[in-house]
Amino acid sequence: MTPIIRTLSLAEIETLVDWAAGEGWNPGRHDAAAFHTADPKGFLGAFVGNEMVAGIAAVAYGADFAFIGLYVCRPDMRGRGYGKAVWDAGMARLAGRTVGLDGVPAQQANYRSMGFVDDYRTFRWSGRFGGAAPSVPVRPLTPNLLGPVVSFDRLHFPAPRTAFLERWILPPHMALVRMDRGRMRGYGVARACREGFKVGPLFADDMDVALALLAALASACGGEIHIDVPDTQREFSAALEAAGLARGFETARMYRGPAPAIRLGGVYGVTSLELG
Repeated sequence: MTPIIRTLSLAEIETLVDWAAGEGWNPGRHDAAAFHTADPKGFLGAFVGNEMVAGIAAVAYGADFAFIGLYVCRPDMRGRGYGKAVWDAGMARLAGRTVGLDGVPAQQANYRSMGFVDDYRTFRWSGRFGGAAPSVPVRPLTPNLLGPVVSFDRLHFPAPRTAFLERWILPPHMALVRMDRGRMRGYGVARACREGFKVGPLFADDMDVALALLAALASACGGEIHIDVPDTQREFSAALEAAGLARGFETARMYRGPAPAIRLGGVYGVTSLELG
């Protein structure tokens, strides 16, 4: 049966996030509403007989950059082409843009066959942070700092995402910032997940700022944290290991189209594997 492809409502995005949890992806407890702000029309579902059978996030960050994630087909409906149908619809929606995704090793060859090229790997580090924090003062990130956050974020992310950040930095998420003589030098956000807390983004001018933000966020979380770190951050990764975190699964950041120019050296933790 040919599925109907259409935009998902917020409630249907909640269902898609629940499916992601069922796949073991450990999404945030409030991800759906925050993700929806990034691109309200960017979440598509395949429907058969009024039931959603597959879904995808095909989020456009403006005219030049987009991201694919949350690509899930309901387990009992796999092998019937529904996943491919929603994938094709998502990619068609993003035509003309560089498209990014975070691919697990088992799917990377498939993505390469569709024109995606590896840029860097990420590793998930998990555990209770037990490291000593550098003596770098950090403070809560309040909404009056949205302008500086958007500007700082743009250095480390391929496109502006003002509406998303406006929601992402608000409670119940925990957001901290390092300011130095009126200049932003780093910020980080932690959110409660189905298991523990995820930290992302963690963007900073240097490793001391990144570690100070991470230590403060971990203390505020009071439990196990997870952070997806580019493999280029070798010294930072060693510090995480020394602080008691363990390295887990890996993904590859891949792009179809020209790779964006960002300050990758300042990316200590990616925002999410679902939306980039």
